[in-house]
Amino acid sequence: MRTWTLTLALLGAPRALLACPVCFGQSDSPLAKAMNIGILAMLVVVAGVLASFASFFMYLIRRARVADQSRPGEPARSLLEGARPQEGTAQC
Repeated sequence: MRTWTLTLALLGAPRALLACPVCFGQSDSPLAKAMNIGILAMLVVVAGVLASFASFFMYLIRRARVADQSRPGEPARSLLEGARPQEGTAQC
């Protein structure tokens, strides 16, 4: 019985009650403006995160190039290669 009542209520409801102002065609309403600002804010956050990742990887690439240029003629080696063992480290 509840299903029939809900179905009849939804079918009998005016269309204006089911649509927001943006969907109903009122694009200059405060709701439409707020939705556009929300979309813009989400785009700014996503673009900021992607730009941060890209700049971090560019920083790593530049740093690797500087490290390779500081020792010309030598192959790139690990920082730990040839280092003396320190107290408290395991000897393998």
